[in-house]
Amino acid sequence: VQLQASGGGLVQAGDSLGLSCAASGRTLSNYAVGWFRQAPGKEREFVAAISRAGTMTGYSHSAKGRFTISRDNAKNTVSLQMNSLKPEDTAVYSCAARTAVTGVYYSRDDDYTYWGQGTLVTVSS
Repeated sequence: VQLQASGGGLVQAGDSLGLSCAASGRTLSNYAVGWFRQAPGKEREFVAAISRAGTMTGYSHSAKGRFTISRDNAKNTVSLQMNSLKPEDTAVYSCAARTAVTGVYYSRDDDYTYWGQGTLVTVSS
């Protein structure tokens, strides 16, 4: 499966932004999907993940309560809605996928097989 993240941009602190991860080549309903981010000079970190059917979701501590991950398997997309953005959310955001059983999501980057190119989110103060 090929993944493409989009929707990044420059926003101000407190704004909202929605990212999209579009899949091609395979039906995304067979895959658990995660969002990760990497800020300059820092290691990649987990943001949010969702199970195949969207019944289970998980978030990092920093994302919980502000970000929402969702998916539309009919459209082969997974979205990440980010609200109340902070300057420390500035990073390149990437989506990743792996085959999975139902009802399971993964929060470690080495759990994932397929990665898309990232999209840059910059939050100014």
